[in-house]
Formats: sequence, C-alpha cells, structure tokens
Amino acid sequence: MTKHHIALIPGDGIGTEVLPAARRVLDAVGDFSYQEFDWSCERLAREGAMMPPDGLARLRDHDAILLGAVGAPAVPDHVSLWGLLIPIRRGFQQYVNLRPIRARGIDMVVVRENVEGEYSEIGGRLGRGTPDELAVQESVFTRKGVGRVAAYAFALAGRRRGLLTSATKSNGIVHTMPFWDEIVAEHAAAHPAVRWEQEHVDALAAKFVLDPGRFDVVVASNLFGDILSDLAAAVAGSIGLAPSANLNPERAFPSMFEPVHGSAPDIAGQGVANPTGAIGSAVLMLEHLGLDEAARRVTDALSKTSARTPDLGGSATTEEFTSRLLSLL
Repeated sequence: MTKHHIALIPGDGIGTEVLPAARRVLDAVGDFSYQEFDWSCERLAREGAMMPPDGLARLRDHDAILLGAVGAPAVPDHVSLWGLLIPIRRGFQQYVNLRPIRARGIDMVVVRENVEGEYSEIGGRLGRGTPDELAVQESVFTRKGVGRVAAYAFALAGRRRGLLTSATKSNGIVHTMPFWDEIVAEHAAAHPAVRWEQEHVDALAAKFVLDPGRFDVVVASNLFGDILSDLAAAVAGSIGLAPSANLNPERAFPSMFEPVHGSAPDIAGQGVANPTGAIGSAVLMLEHLGLDEAARRVTDALSKTSARTPDLGGSATTEEFTSRLLSLL
C-alpha cells in the first residue's frame, strides 16, 4: 500500500481537538505520514501572520491537506480567512468546494465554485470615516472558472442520480448571472443523460427547507454555494457535522479537506467537540486519494456508532466518541 503524506493544520479552537481524532481514524484504515503546521490565529498574534510567506511552497509536495478550523474572537474573520484558508484555495486552484449532505432522507451534494465569483479581491473604500464613505466590491466570473465547475458538477451528477440544479439570480443580477446561466446551459448539452434545471437562489433556499430530498447535485457560485451548503447541512441536522473538500480536480496541486464548522470558541478546550465533520472530511480525502474501501469502512462505522456528544443531546466526550468509533473499525 502506498504511504500518503498529509499536511495537518489544526488551526484554532476545536480544530486542535477534532483533527487528532480524524488522524487516529485515518491511522486505523491506512498508511499515512504527517507533517503538522501551527498556522493559526495564535501564530498571527505571535508572529504577525497566519502562515509564513513560503507557506504554499511548504504544502506543495503533500498528497493532501487536512484542516481543523480557523478563527478566534479577537481576530476579524476577513483577517484569519484571507491570511490562511483563501490563499491556499486560490494558490492551489482548489476551484471545487464539495459539500455532501447525507441525513434524514437527504442525499445531495453542493458543488460550489471556490476561487472567483463574488469573493474577489477587486474593490476598495473611499472617503473613510466621512459621511460620504463608500465601499465597492466587484464580482469576477470567467468563462474558464464557470465552465470548469459546471463540467465537474455535470460529471458528478452523471455518476449519481442524474439530476443537476443550477443556482442563479439572473432576474436581478443583470450581467454575471445570465453569463453563469449561459455557460451552464452549454455544458448541459454535453451531458444529455443528466436532467437539469435552474432555480433562483431565493426560491431554491425555500425548497431546501421544504423539500430537500428532491435534490441531487446543486452547482452554485462562490457566495450562493457558501450559503446554500450551510443551509442544507442545518436542514439535515447540524452544520457542525458537515464535511467539505476543496478540490483541485486535475491534481496539479494538493487538495484540502476541512469540516464546515468553525473554531467554536464557546466549547474549545472542554473536550466535548464533535469530531464527525473532521472525520467525514477525512473520508472525502480517502476517496480523493483512491482509498475507497477505507472510506467505506469509516462511513459504515460512523453510521453505526451510538456515541452522542452534547451538541446532539448526548454526554460523550470527543475522546469517548473517537474511541467507540475506533472500536467499530
């Protein structure tokens, strides 16, 4: 069996508690070596940056990256995220943010465009502190960027139930969303076996709540995908349990895997954080590395464990949950 070299970034808060749990699970089903990086808000306070200037170069030769959580109450979110998470996503062209949601009769995947769209760096502020102060934020949609995420989503739908839903808002956003719609339609023609539809994002959000079981693959821009995937996870039971993958499908760069939950400073250090999201993210990593049998074993064990942490009304600690899961493995 090939030994895979994994970069670990525990990050902040409960990230330092759930990532060790995910590592123990990985070691139970595969052969891995690890290099851990202390990149975090603590490092920001200590050294003035979330990660060093050569951070991407240090990660470049790893097979994958496993991230715990990012954020601290004393650090503005745009500082922590733009200092670590977003540079990795963009520097390594992890243009697919994959968020599967499986629970309560729901089995959908949100495919979020991950490196452009509404989350661009283009813009600025004028007249700071004056009554006429203004802020401008530009969205950036490229044919390449929309096309490649649409192609990925259609191919994924073809391997699943054959239904793709495209999130749009072309009735109100006059340039970027019609552009998005046109490119999605072009890719639909290349996948005749996939049924597809487009939904305005506000109506789609309502249908996520009212009838989530009807959806299979949902493809969306950076902002819309971010919101919809969190909503879907909450509808399925808890955003704290959801995994995600930041994929470079061409494998020119390492992909990064992370739980959707944040650093949860309110429970950090108490030993009660639920590691399901981190372990589920490790499952996505196993699948990405071609270790499908190992991924299946972990998924089966997760479905059978009776341990419940306090967030789900139980009393199990992080350690107890992990130990019971390992006993099933």
